[in-house]
Amino acid sequence: MNAYELLADAARRWPERAALVRGPSVLDYRDAERAARSFAGALAVAGVQPGDRVGCLMHNDVEHWLAYFGVAAAGAILVSLNTRLLADEQRSILGHAGARVLLHDAAHAERAARLQVDCVAAADAARATPREGALPLAASDEPAHLYYTSGTTGAPKGVVLSHRNVTVHAASAVAELGLCGDDTWAHIAPMFHLADAWATFAITQVGGRHVFLPHFSADAALDLLAAERVTITNLVPTMLNLMVKAPGAADRDYALRVMLSGGAPIAPDVVRRILDTFGCDYVQTYGMTETSPYLTLSILPPGLRALPREQQLRWKCKTGRAFAGVTLRVVDDRGADVPADGRTVGEIRVAGETVTKGYWRDPAATAAAFDERGFLRTGDLANIDEHGFVDIVDRLKDVIKSGGEAVYSVEVEHALMEHPAVLECAVFGRPDPLWGERVVAAVVLRPGARADEAELIAAARARIAHYKAPKQVLFLDGLPRTGSGKIQKRALRERSDG
Repeated sequence: MNAYELLADAARRWPERAALVRGPSVLDYRDAERAARSFAGALAVAGVQPGDRVGCLMHNDVEHWLAYFGVAAAGAILVSLNTRLLADEQRSILGHAGARVLLHDAAHAERAARLQVDCVAAADAARATPREGALPLAASDEPAHLYYTSGTTGAPKGVVLSHRNVTVHAASAVAELGLCGDDTWAHIAPMFHLADAWATFAITQVGGRHVFLPHFSADAALDLLAAERVTITNLVPTMLNLMVKAPGAADRDYALRVMLSGGAPIAPDVVRRILDTFGCDYVQTYGMTETSPYLTLSILPPGLRALPREQQLRWKCKTGRAFAGVTLRVVDDRGADVPADGRTVGEIRVAGETVTKGYWRDPAATAAAFDERGFLRTGDLANIDEHGFVDIVDRLKDVIKSGGEAVYSVEVEHALMEHPAVLECAVFGRPDPLWGERVVAAVVLRPGARADEAELIAAARARIAHYKAPKQVLFLDGLPRTGSGKIQKRALRERSDG
């Protein structure tokens, strides 16, 4: 199936159902499909041919959503740019992708003009003459999107996702999460990233409703959830942490049935606050750009759902069990499966129809990404328990070796997040002549809160072994992040070394 066909099918089945809502503006599915064809028509006029790459530089909004389907209707490949990158970085990505044109919104018109590629304003594309008749749709195994990774470990790579990857993932998400036409999804996490973009297709498949937040703030996100009666969304832990700690967060009237969180580990204290604030279910997610993205969900099986809330929380906060259609292994250094004891740590490796075939114009990186059995090497370290739930303890590159012991940063971060003064934190290793590496914590305090280094180190030592506790605490006004909201530990290491 081609991704565009999800929209075409929704327009046939539910033509008058509200599809896209932005304030007082509403497009039903019939009009949304016609607008996507307008995008395809505008791209054809701009010289875009099937297989060409089309850049996209936009905030979360109706036009960004239309670009996903309009580019597919033109038979082209979408390259959605991280809006937070510098112009040189965006120019490099467009050059590597070989983009023919760039779609942009009004907010990015000035930046788009500097990127040395032909530009098409999204507002003009939405008003163009719709492309009629048969569309030059790509085959299922042809590329649909290029997502350039955030570059937290070096130069970004272009992850190729096919139409099969995208549509199979959408169908699996519908089944796993019970998505239906009554659902309203809030596009709050950035749409250029798969933390949110997958729902563009899955919610459309069931004829659900899409609402948009172009610029994140905790209060704006909370207001949108309440005002638009949002039933489900996926946010990164950074966003959720700010939202549930915002004054008056629990005072609004919400319609949420489930809150998803992904993109980074989340502290159990934040999950408790989510449950109390929104009065809904919570599901931890884990995935990668290379896997469309979901690999696991922490949806509890019936036996665990019968447990008291605090015991359920233990599993809800885990990374989760394998997503539908994903074959997941946790392996040791020899590639053998580790025991399902909830303790032994190994690397997560995965296979399935939602897994990329490789990186754009980068055969060496593609070959290195897969093991001899064809499983994708995730680089994430985890254990697996008797219920099949995996729990990530660290990135392979982020494990801290201190005094001969392995320290997993996620465990230390969770311990620090229990302190009432801590808003957010990140733990990393720094070279040390005695310990090899010492554990360092970068901490952002809650507004008006106070805590010193000794107090936070003592608080961590009360919860975890002393050798795991930070030996140094850096107090910052904010943590460096990628455009998708992930904390850049590489930037923290470089800052502390400087």
